[in-house]
Amino acid sequence: MAAEPQPKALTRKPLLLNKVEGSQEVVNMAAIVPKEDGVISVSEDRTVRVWLKRDSGQYWPSIYHAMPSPCSCMSFNPETRRLSIGLDNGTISEFILSEDYNKMTLVKSYQAHQSRVIMILFVLEMEWVLSTGQDKHFTWHCSESGQRLGGYRTSAGACGLQFDVETRHVFVGDHSGQVTILKLEQESCSLVTTFKGHTGGVTALCWDPIQRVLFSGSSDHSIIMWDIGGRKGTAIELQGHNDKVQSLSYAHHTRQLISCGADGGIVVWNMDVERQETPEWLDSDSCQKCDQPFFWNFKQMWDSKKIGLRQHHCRKCGKAVCGKCSSKRSSIPLMGFEFEVRVCDSCHESITDEERAPTATFHDSKHNIVHVHFDATRGWLLTSGTDKVIKVGVRNALAPVFN
Repeated sequence: MAAEPQPKALTRKPLLLNKVEGSQEVVNMAAIVPKEDGVISVSEDRTVRVWLKRDSGQYWPSIYHAMPSPCSCMSFNPETRRLSIGLDNGTISEFILSEDYNKMTLVKSYQAHQSRVIMILFVLEMEWVLSTGQDKHFTWHCSESGQRLGGYRTSAGACGLQFDVETRHVFVGDHSGQVTILKLEQESCSLVTTFKGHTGGVTALCWDPIQRVLFSGSSDHSIIMWDIGGRKGTAIELQGHNDKVQSLSYAHHTRQLISCGADGGIVVWNMDVERQETPEWLDSDSCQKCDQPFFWNFKQMWDSKKIGLRQHHCRKCGKAVCGKCSSKRSSIPLMGFEFEVRVCDSCHESITDEERAPTATFHDSKHNIVHVHFDATRGWLLTSGTDKVIKVGVRNALAPVFN
């Protein structure tokens, strides 16, 4: 169940460097060009644009390229300047950008899906292009030959996609809330496992190959941190959004997770703290504090001549309690609850002020975010939204060095 949102003061507000405007429709994805003052964007208006900052301080398109179908997603590799673009018609088109970012040359196109391409990843080490689509398929192609190497049908339309180069494991999140792990070979794949922890569909995935942790964002407003490498089955919940989580990015050098929501909220989570798993909710026919029967426990209600009460659960201990025994609210940041949630009275007394100290900072981007991209070298944060605007900002806490 999602946390009960409470107003929270914004701290360390990001500094807006620039707004990039000019798209006619939703900007589905955008990325900062490393070592350049530039942005690459793909839009529902069928355009691919490369925006370079001019002497005036404004971004102007050095490339304006129209595609045959709305552009749904993209993947850009700075080393090769290879730009892979997913289209609404299921096609993936690959381009090479010139060194001065003033020209893009088509390399190849291939029909990867039967409908809209949702996510693309280009893996330089394997020369693979991985993709998911609304046709409920994950596919991967050879980027050199354009040949389809294989595919896998998911249980629902797939949104999230991440890949671990070391183990060749691919993570696919879908609208059912399930995450599927596949092992890829050159021309075959095998199912490793599936797991589910969200009550809504998975909307975004983010992989930390160093700590071997997978983050999944969902339409249920929550994020789950899955400890894949620890082999202990640990899953930590993070509750800090009031709307569905749209996009995730991870800053490895500072161990901070950046999450963006459909309400425009940006949350920066400190993952360099020892977090705790939320407890399993316990089952009981009566309050585990005062023994009052719950409303379905007819026998105890009759025997004790008491009216049945509604069941609640303490978010800290997981016990089934009545409203009277859980009248207090508290944030529990180390359990991922940055908003105040229901706790039983005894747990409320045991939570110290130190334990209530926030482990995340909250910001308002003032637009409905679709995608986020973080450039760790400069500490720049880019968001694109349904308002057709791209915003580029800097947050000093995310930058290793920023003068």
